[in-house]
Amino acid sequence: MKLATLCYVQKENKTLMLYRNKKKNDYHEGKWNGLGGKFELGESPEDCAIREIKEEAGLTVKNLIMKGFITFPLFDEVDDWHVFLFVIDKFEGELIDSPEGELEWIENDKLSEINLWEGDKIFIPWLFEDKFFSAKFNYENGKFVDYEVNFY
Repeated sequence: MKLATLCYVQKENKTLMLYRNKKKNDYHEGKWNGLGGKFELGESPEDCAIREIKEEAGLTVKNLIMKGFITFPLFDEVDDWHVFLFVIDKFEGELIDSPEGELEWIENDKLSEINLWEGDKIFIPWLFEDKFFSAKFNYENGKFVDYEVNFY
């Protein structure tokens, strides 16, 4: 089991997205993702989100809003991934040259047009709603199968 975060930094009706094209053997290569990654020992979801945004984008988080939780059973065909999703609407700093890929501010109404995982196209709109969600997204061999969700 892997614990991870997915973070969506937002400003002026845009969301900061990462085009994954720099790491060798990157399971996400060629896809756009939010920022984030695996927990380090002793981290809370918030600690992980703040650290990952600093490492991947050079930004210092000033406000985190937890929007949801997603389980991805055997997503990488090895482990179940349990992912905490955050929106960040207050931050400081200048973007860095990310070691993970190319960073770009994408217009919120264009997010569904970029090369995302199929499941991301379903849950990203939920980030803009005033409720919390818990979901399970099933993939087989890298292909989206189905999902289930509860809103709170």
